[in-house]
Amino acid sequence: MEREGVAFAVHEYERGEDLRDFGREAAELLGLPFDQVFKTLLVDTEGGDAPHDPVVVVVPVSCMVSMKLVAAAVGAKRAAMCGPSEAERITGYVVGGISPLGQRKRLVTVLDESVELFDIVYVSGGRRGLDVSLAPADLQRLLDATIAPVTA
Repeated sequence: MEREGVAFAVHEYERGEDLRDFGREAAELLGLPFDQVFKTLLVDTEGGDAPHDPVVVVVPVSCMVSMKLVAAAVGAKRAAMCGPSEAERITGYVVGGISPLGQRKRLVTVLDESVELFDIVYVSGGRRGLDVSLAPADLQRLLDATIAPVTA
């Protein structure tokens, strides 16, 4: 990100050992609203004009992703969540620390439209207990992401 001239900050926090909702836990421990902290999900798509690689979907931790809206955003007929082990294999990150940035392979990425409500958003920094904050426009540019409504 430095190489791209993007202003960002790294936020570390002590997390518990139990495997619960990582995004909400990050927001609580960083003292942030749930809507400003985003989780990274991998979604399989099929049919239509969609790519057959998984799609990266970035949504607030306060929301549920809508598979119907994800499919519409990428021109697919159907969409379904990838399993945890598949998501780890594809991204190179462990579940609970999957970052939309620096994945093994550049995938089609969709940011939920609510990202535009904030001057700064928080996403996983690539491991549990680490988030990165940056401007939504920078996140969109770094990921070459589409912004669309993808939450229910």
